[in-house]
Amino acid sequence: MTVKFGRTTTGQELVAWIHDNAPDRLDGRVTIVTGGYAGIGLCCTQALAGAGVQVVVPARNMAKATAALNTLPSVTIHPMDLMDPESIDDFATWFKASHDHLDYLICCAGIMAPPLSRDSRGHESQFSTNHLGHFQLANRLAPLLATADGHPRLVLVSSRAQRLAGPIDGINFDDLDWASTNYVPMLAYAASKTANVLTAVEFDRRWRDHGVRGLAVHPGLIPGSDLGRNHVIPAPIHHLLGTNGGIRVADFIRRVALKVHGEGDLLKTPEQGAGTVLWTALCPELDGQGGVYCEDCVVAPVVTDRELPCGVSPWAVDPDKAKRLWQVSEQLLGFAPEAETDS
Repeated sequence: MTVKFGRTTTGQELVAWIHDNAPDRLDGRVTIVTGGYAGIGLCCTQALAGAGVQVVVPARNMAKATAALNTLPSVTIHPMDLMDPESIDDFATWFKASHDHLDYLICCAGIMAPPLSRDSRGHESQFSTNHLGHFQLANRLAPLLATADGHPRLVLVSSRAQRLAGPIDGINFDDLDWASTNYVPMLAYAASKTANVLTAVEFDRRWRDHGVRGLAVHPGLIPGSDLGRNHVIPAPIHHLLGTNGGIRVADFIRRVALKVHGEGDLLKTPEQGAGTVLWTALCPELDGQGGVYCEDCVVAPVVTDRELPCGVSPWAVDPDKAKRLWQVSEQLLGFAPEAETDS
């Protein structure tokens, strides 16, 4: 059965359809959702847990995660900090000791355009959090994904910001950590989101013969999430932008200001962003596909015009860049994956 999902599909709506039409995607499944206690990630956790999926949420802030998730069934919270490689290894070790398989690894956590800061190793915070942390986690858990008997997927939440990375050809391999280059917060964010897509491309190449697919997704333009917490937005306005009414008002203003050139320019609520993320993780329509970039519940085309409201830039899906980033990331982390394939 083919159903038209789209830009406004919510996570709850998507999961309800899966429950009725492809229940094997939910029954007995185990999912990890990074960032699963705020914004889009929280909406994903709520939709999955409400359908009986066992959801594990890694948390840097255990108190915040507990407050957000303590009323949800079948949710486990465990400490993990994406900027701390030791904590990622500890989480992976704990998870493998307590679970015999993993069906979906959904990487929602991220930071956007903060002032320049670095992790304890000297890596720029967005590159460390958005890319290196998820790269390490995916590598550690890929063998467990390969044991799943359904349609296991790695889903990396990227962004339309990958199209802003043209000035550095997608990613600056000569200065990944902005050590000698003038730090531009949004350009660094664009590079980290490009890295998410490239990781999906190479992960899929390495693991597809094991039955695991890697996909990237742009959830949409979502002003009501926690992602922009480094930007000063009054709390009442931030709350309003998380509602359908607030989004309609904001989009009306943006249309008048000629900021909307197509559906891809329209804003979304966090629940609608979760719809596209969960479509990428669960939808049967994507069976047999991988290494692609999804948006608004479709596989997006490759585009060269960054003014277009939809699409992924060529540098973000370049297989040679993807291989190079994979190798560099392994070197930076000082490890090789537990298993890999060069098929």
